[in-house]
Amino acid sequence: MVLWQRMSSIPSRAAAWSVHAFTASGAVMGLAALDATVQGDYRTAFLWMIAATAVDGLDGWLARLARVGEHAPGLDGQRLDDLVDYLTYVVAPAFLVLRAGLLPPALDWTIAAAMLLSSAYGFSRTDAKTPDHFFTGFPSYWNVVALYLYVLGLSPAVNAAVVLVLVALVFVPIGYVYPSRMRTWRAPTLVLGSVWAALMVGVTWLLPVVTLPLVFVSLGFPLYYVVLSLVLHARRGAVRA
Repeated sequence: MVLWQRMSSIPSRAAAWSVHAFTASGAVMGLAALDATVQGDYRTAFLWMIAATAVDGLDGWLARLARVGEHAPGLDGQRLDDLVDYLTYVVAPAFLVLRAGLLPPALDWTIAAAMLLSSAYGFSRTDAKTPDHFFTGFPSYWNVVALYLYVLGLSPAVNAAVVLVLVALVFVPIGYVYPSRMRTWRAPTLVLGSVWAALMVGVTWLLPVVTLPLVFVSLGFPLYYVVLSLVLHARRGAVRA
């Protein structure tokens, strides 16, 4: 009986460890993005970052489906996810904005370092992800920021100002919605987010040609995301008061 139970659990354990392997594959994609950046192939670098983001968007759902906490308890999936995310959402885009000359030469290393250090704080705080499914502080979407800075062609000074504002917002305890786990407005957010993701893939795929109308249309979702986050954050505060 014990042997049968062990044998019957093998597929479940294999599925759980396969999800962990899927999550870890994002680190390889981050390395590929860094390698493409070194070669000056920014289009490929962004495509690798997008692929890593897709993995990050799916692995949590797969982990819950496979019940990894039950079938692979020896590995902390959340810690693994955070390690991979720091590489793909922070290190790779920070290196790209530095290498692509998107920042003022006199301050480029300082500003890139601020991205790394602020996000290290953001990832490490105990309330980085809250029980009611919010990120606390700007959730280090530096891959998205880097892509917009690259395609919009703004001056290095403006880029620096944008980055520094977002660095500061990492430390401001505003709740930003967690799209795949949120409860309020989840369906429209996921639909709009999917449309936005398709637009960003299209924008990236067409590089080095920049289709500004497509870029400007895509900015609608980040605006929606920020406004929704601020509204829901205010509601949270009102309920707690």
